[in-house]
Amino acid sequence: MKKSFFSLLVLAVVAIFAVACNQSGASSGEKTGDAAATQNTTTPGGETAATPPATPAEDAVDPNLPKTTIEFEGGMEHDWGNIKEGEVVNHTFKFKNTGKEPLIISSAKGSCGCTVPSFPKEPIAPGATSEIKVEFNSKGKKNQQTKTVTINANTDPNPTRLTIKSNVIPDPNAPAAAAAPAGGAPQIQVQPGGKAPAGK
Repeated sequence: MKKSFFSLLVLAVVAIFAVACNQSGASSGEKTGDAAATQNTTTPGGETAATPPATPAEDAVDPNLPKTTIEFEGGMEHDWGNIKEGEVVNHTFKFKNTGKEPLIISSAKGSCGCTVPSFPKEPIAPGATSEIKVEFNSKGKKNQQTKTVTINANTDPNPTRLTIKSNVIPDPNAPAAAAAPAGGAPQIQVQPGGKAPAGK
């Protein structure tokens, strides 16, 4: 009798955890969906503003635009070398429209929120030059970092990807992450009779 009661109790606890995990996953999925609906950006004044993320339609290049080509002076990769954690660094990629049609950039996006590109919004005439500025914020980053900037334009091929690299030296004054208790996660013991020990 005691064994069947104990087995039933264990089964009930497992069922409760399974239901709780499913509900937690569903609610965190909703939160993730909501979080994906907006992104935070910083205005020139330093305030944070929520903006909706770009949709694929905003990134799309008009297929009716005539194609052109682009060439970057000094290459499509930049390495800042060693930088300190928390440092914000910038690089300007200079490029030339080497085709015979106006170059129209529809978007330039970093591979993460720490990489912010700015690009010309007006068409670049054939033979003309312009630039794409990239800012990398190393706050919260450590060690070797490689990020990309994807440029969508009426170029052939499209998209074009720029690469930035740095080795972020960790801040020795940054607070250390909380260590897990010895032995891993806390454990709850169930004694025969279905009660946890007092004080647990």
